[in-house]
Amino acid sequence: MVLLWPAGRRRYGGFMQTAEVVIVGGGIVGSSIAYHLTAAGCKDVLVLERESAQGKGSTGKSMGGVRAQFSTPVNIQMSLYSIPFYASFEKRLGYPCDYRPQGYLFCATSDKHLAYLRANQEKQIALGLKNVRMVSGDEIRRMFPQLRADDILGGSFCSTDGFVDPYSAMIGFMTWAANHGAKLWKNTLVSAIQQDHGTFVVETTRGKVSTKHVINAAGAWAASIAKMVGIDLPVEPLRRMLVPTEPFDQFPHSAPMIIDMSSGFHFRPEALGFLLAWNDPEETPGYKTDFEPSFIEKILTRAADRVPVFENLAVNPKRAWAGLYEMTPDHHPILGEAPGVPGFFLANGFSGHGVMHAPATGKILSDLILTGKTELIDAKLLDLARFGEGRTIHETAVL
Repeated sequence: MVLLWPAGRRRYGGFMQTAEVVIVGGGIVGSSIAYHLTAAGCKDVLVLERESAQGKGSTGKSMGGVRAQFSTPVNIQMSLYSIPFYASFEKRLGYPCDYRPQGYLFCATSDKHLAYLRANQEKQIALGLKNVRMVSGDEIRRMFPQLRADDILGGSFCSTDGFVDPYSAMIGFMTWAANHGAKLWKNTLVSAIQQDHGTFVVETTRGKVSTKHVINAAGAWAASIAKMVGIDLPVEPLRRMLVPTEPFDQFPHSAPMIIDMSSGFHFRPEALGFLLAWNDPEETPGYKTDFEPSFIEKILTRAADRVPVFENLAVNPKRAWAGLYEMTPDHHPILGEAPGVPGFFLANGFSGHGVMHAPATGKILSDLILTGKTELIDAKLLDLARFGEGRTIHETAVL
């Protein structure tokens, strides 16, 4: 049993500080939760960030895509909150997030892929997405004659999908929250979380904090935080690498995110060049954050195959980078209060969708903590217990 000292009483040479909510992790998910809690009237929020600056984890390494073209209702619903939020971000918060609604274009090269996109589109429209439509192969060829599109049968396009600047959005969330009472501790590692009768003591390199609520928003490191309160969290890191090109003007910079469903290669405009991505099936889980130079040849081969003018792309390997996806077995996040640990909340395992679903996650966690329920989604669908109870729901539209 842990003996809890009253706030401000000296213990082990320091003061026990207090907060109503402690958020472990200052990336875009933790920052969005801090914003939503503060905006809902919770003024005593403390965010703990292990690094000297925010965004050094997955947030700063993200491709920044936002889309509603998912295959499961719950992911679509989270996007239907998040994307309009990003569209009105500067008006709401007074800070930019650089939302660019240039769209996502999925290109199908088989009847199976086309049927898959059509089935997804029906779900998306039924849930209220207004700007998604099927496009023919001929239309794609007219839109982008630079593509090798002889095998493209058709696809789907949503004009409100697009991109944001993850770093700017994270800073906007956290700055607004801090200006309205939240606190951010940088360079602060969590070493232990003790619990006693509904209260937690979070032990950090800056001292101990007593709180009623702890939110695990630790990204790829979430499992180690969960272990501190005896929870086995099925979240593991998976390296994803991104390759920016040098300036290139032989493909329009008004283009959407274009996804080649035959290979998984996808790309979007970035500054004066393009940002190239591909999910290497040979990648294995682990905390690997170094960029592997051999990846460049792999991705450029696929790029030139789909976009012949990309044979002329110039790439500087020193500008490429690697980040970590935080994967769950069903590629959906784990959200909500942990079973058997009242007051300990999870916001983990976004499987590459943390940036695009950060606004919805902030709203959902804020609702659950302050009111015990949320109307944004059926929260039970994303709880931790689903894995043990056989209720997993697999997202197949993962890039």
